[in-house]
Amino acid sequence: MGKNNLIFLEVIEWFDETGREMVHRVPEQGSGEIKYGAQLIVRESQAAAFFYNGKACEAFGPGRHTLTTANIPILTKIASLPWGLTSPLRAEVYFVNLKVFTNLKWGTRDPVAFKDKELGLIRLRAFGIFNVQVVQPLLFINRLVGTQGVYGTDEIAEYLGRVVVSRFNDYLGEHIDTVFSLPGRYEELSRGLRNRLQADFETYGIALNALYIHSITPPPEVQKAIDDKSRLAVFDDLNRLLQLKASMAIEKAAESASPGAAGLALGLGFLVPGLLGARRAETPPGTPSPDSLQCPDCRALVPPDARFCPHCGHQLLVFDRCSHCGKNLPPQAKYCPRCGKPTQHKPEAKTCSRCGAVNLTESVYCNQCGEKL
Repeated sequence: MGKNNLIFLEVIEWFDETGREMVHRVPEQGSGEIKYGAQLIVRESQAAAFFYNGKACEAFGPGRHTLTTANIPILTKIASLPWGLTSPLRAEVYFVNLKVFTNLKWGTRDPVAFKDKELGLIRLRAFGIFNVQVVQPLLFINRLVGTQGVYGTDEIAEYLGRVVVSRFNDYLGEHIDTVFSLPGRYEELSRGLRNRLQADFETYGIALNALYIHSITPPPEVQKAIDDKSRLAVFDDLNRLLQLKASMAIEKAAESASPGAAGLALGLGFLVPGLLGARRAETPPGTPSPDSLQCPDCRALVPPDARFCPHCGHQLLVFDRCSHCGKNLPPQAKYCPRCGKPTQHKPEAKTCSRCGAVNLTESVYCNQCGEKL
C-alpha cells in the first residue's frame, strides 16, 4: 500500500514497485487500526503474516482473505472482550516477497587471515555473488526483520554477506593447504561453501539457491610468488620436451626410417588422447529441483498449502526455532517443548583468545589472525 495514513484499514495489499523489497509492513510504523472483516489481498509470489500484540498469529498464502475469527482463531478471544468487535484491531500485517533475489554480492571488507603451508600467514580477499529466497516467512520475520517497516535486499545482503565471508574462511582453512592449489578449484569451493551455508541460512527461513566465487586474491607479493612458480613449471615442461625430442632423435638415428616412424606413431597414439580429453561438468547428485516442494524432515512431496507433512507429521509452517536444539516452536511459545529452555533467540559472538577479534557464531577460524577458535 505504500505509506498509509488512514484511520481504518479495510483493504490491505502491497505492490513492490522497486523489485528490491523482501518484506513490507502495513502500516509501516506502529500498529494499524485494522477493521474487523477487512480484506487482505495476497498476490502470487507473496505471503502475508498477521501480527497482534507483537506476536505472529496467522500466515496467509495468495488470494483474498477476510480477517475474521474463521481465519484468525485468536480473534475469538478478542471478541469476548467488551466491544471487542465494534472497534478496530490494533495489529500489523507483514508482506513477504517469495521470489528469488539474484546477484546479491558478497566480499571481504577486510582481508581474512589464511595459514599457507608454504608461505605462512597471508591475507586473502574474496568476492562473489549469491541468490536467496524466503521459504519460511514467519521464521524470517521473527529472526531477522523484527520491527522494521521495510527490509530490502541491501540490508539482507550486508548481513548474509558477513556470514558467507566467515564460513568461507572456515571452509578454505579446512580444504586448502596452500594458495598454489587454488586455480581450477573455484567451482568445487563454491559448491562446498554453499552446502556449508545451507544450515546457516535455514536458521532464518531462507534458502540459498546458488553461490559463486568470482575471485580469491592474495597480496601482490604472494601473486608474484605464484607467477614465479608458474614460470618454473613451464621451464620444467620445456626441459621434459627437450629430453623427449633428444631421445626421439637418438632413436631415429639408431633405427631405420620405417621402425622409427612406427615408434613415433605409437608415441603419438599415447599422447593424443591425453591432449584431447575433455572434462565433463556434472550436476551434483541429489540436487533438488527448484520447483519441488519437499518436507524438510522426510523429503517426501507435500501439497503446497499443507501445514504438517502428511507422511511424517513434521511442522511445515515454522513460526520460530529453538536456538538450542533446533526444534520447531509453536506460535507464542516461551519455552521449547523439547529441551525446555527459553525461546529467545540471542546469537552469541565468538571472541578469538589470541587477538581478541569478534567472529560470528560457530566460526572455526579467526578472520583476523587465522588461528583456530
